[in-house]
Amino acid sequence: MKPYVLALDLGGTNSVLGIVDQSGKIVCTDSFKTQAYPELDDYVEQCALVAEGLCAQVGGKEQIEALGIGAPDVNYWDQTIENATNLPWKGVVPLASKLEARLGIRVRMTNDAKAAALGEMLYGAAKGMKDFIMLTLGTGVGSGIVVNGQLVYGKRSFAGELGHTSIRPENGRPCPCGRKGCLETYCSATGVARTAREFLVARSEPSLLREIPAEEIVSKDVYDAAVKGDKLAQEIFEFTGTILGEALADFIAFSSPEAIVLFGGLAKSGDYIMNPIQKAMDETVMKIYKGKTKLLVSELKDADAAVLGASALGWEAKDL
Repeated sequence: MKPYVLALDLGGTNSVLGIVDQSGKIVCTDSFKTQAYPELDDYVEQCALVAEGLCAQVGGKEQIEALGIGAPDVNYWDQTIENATNLPWKGVVPLASKLEARLGIRVRMTNDAKAAALGEMLYGAAKGMKDFIMLTLGTGVGSGIVVNGQLVYGKRSFAGELGHTSIRPENGRPCPCGRKGCLETYCSATGVARTAREFLVARSEPSLLREIPAEEIVSKDVYDAAVKGDKLAQEIFEFTGTILGEALADFIAFSSPEAIVLFGGLAKSGDYIMNPIQKAMDETVMKIYKGKTKLLVSELKDADAAVLGASALGWEAKDL
């Protein structure tokens, strides 16, 4: 095996490339604006040029095992991006095959949340585990399910969209996916901000959050207020954590994981979010699973996680 892999974190705003060694050390990185390349072939060329510049720092492309890509809306079996809403290219995008042809390096691409799960298994809190669920709590809720050491993809490779399980189907919040009451609408950073706005309208007690224009509230504001002893902010976390804990109890029944790993800013809200999650999970999980699944916070640094996740896919690259 060669000493390094290339990794690409393809986001709607930025594309970040890095070279990672087998210990998980990011040796070097570079980035460019995704939206600056509305034509796919121009993007591929820019990506290749940046990648080749990074490869030159470690002795050339012959030192690279593979390129792993974490991106939105990936069909893993076809190695394409399909109808991504936040990328400049529409329809079915054959990014992996184009980069493979341009670079002469094997390329493997998966959904960014699934890549994060691989990264956690190789470098983070799930190291050594063969059965776990990873949830990324960001603008939305992404997920990766690992069973017997393998990511679960399903027939069309879109298995495990746990953020779009409906946990409040009756009178639930509308979700951009078209359903109502999706977990993502409550337990993402966006969902927490929405809960804050709803609480502020429905309740009359004083709160530090009332000093912020309602539409400008973000989840960090809720955390900052909670740390300062704001009861309303603490209740927002209680509400959010309870919903997430109940959902996790259902997820445990699906794959009986050793652990559930939470990643993202919301997961770093400490006891304010983790205590109600654990309490609700323990109270609602089936008895046969009670106490059998650990609740963990990711050990990967936010700034490194996406690149490390994509790099893990590079090390795992195999024929499909």
